[in-house]
Amino acid sequence: MLRTILPYIFILIVFFLADYFGFVQYLHPNKYIMLVFFGAISYLFHVILKQGMRDKGEKFIQFYLSTVIIRFVASGIFVGIGLYIRVENVKLFIADFFVLYLFFTLFEIFGLYRTLRRF
Repeated sequence: MLRTILPYIFILIVFFLADYFGFVQYLHPNKYIMLVFFGAISYLFHVILKQGMRDKGEKFIQFYLSTVIIRFVASGIFVGIGLYIRVENVKLFIADFFVLYLFFTLFEIFGLYRTLRRF
């Protein structure tokens, strides 16, 4: 679970430093809402994959693919709701969301790779 929390601590430090040093123009005002969204998705990812690792990982592939689909659909819904409520600076909202999506996806794949290396 610590590996799941580490990227959030890193991103929070980056957000704080960006605010402190005046790089606010590169971050959307809803950045913390995005971070909470990715925290919830990552927690769900962690729980579902833990279920998939039961019984020596016999159903791991099905559980992993379900998490990929859930993340993709939930991300589309999140961006769609953001566009529907007309967030300000839409291009920055989508760019920040996409960067966070890639960051957390790569971090989860790296963590998954470390877990699977043991099997």
